[in-house]
Amino acid sequence: MNRSVDWQELAQLLLIATGETLYMVFLASLLTLLIGLPLGVLLFVSRKGGLCPMPRLNRLLGGLVNLGRSLPFVVLLIALIPLTRLVVGTTLGSTAAVVPITIGAFPFFARIVENALDEVDKGRIEAILAMGGHIGHVIFKALLPEALPALLAGLTLTLVMLIGFSSMAGVIGGGGLGDLAIRYGYQRFNNQIMLATVLVLVLLVQGVQSCGDRLVRALAHRR
Repeated sequence: MNRSVDWQELAQLLLIATGETLYMVFLASLLTLLIGLPLGVLLFVSRKGGLCPMPRLNRLLGGLVNLGRSLPFVVLLIALIPLTRLVVGTTLGSTAAVVPITIGAFPFFARIVENALDEVDKGRIEAILAMGGHIGHVIFKALLPEALPALLAGLTLTLVMLIGFSSMAGVIGGGGLGDLAIRYGYQRFNNQIMLATVLVLVLLVQGVQSCGDRLVRALAHRR
């Protein structure tokens, strides 16, 4: 039976759950950036015909990235429970949820980085190499600066995905808006809480997408 909820209680629950969701998304996005960006660069430079060809390493990394991208996140959540317990010491709570969220997101972002670097004008790369520049110069003077708008657009897309992942983490008690929707909305048949959590998630996604699009346009206009 659907029961009404006190609006003050609802606001407090939403505030706490939103804070947990933002915490998970922020920490997971930071880890995803720290892992996915260098991994994407390595995938790009180590490919056949790349700046530093390492076909075997490239195939290995590419296979691992594809494996990570192919697994449904709900399955990944459950499969990584032992690893989460090993790393964090528990499988419950927002901090524990960051582990599977990050592992589910960084392969996706690594591919975005690789594709963004692939769009950089090869003439810039050749010019730096012709002037005696080494691979570090190419990466930090040409590849990353030239690909910055595409990288930012990819990061925005990844953040939106992370918000969705953080919601699904509620299935295993990960906290946040997803956990609120399941425990207080679905299990207690409270449509008000379900609707409120959906609304907050939509607003978060719209806010992230809007800010990301504006930054991308601003960078594109400066080029």
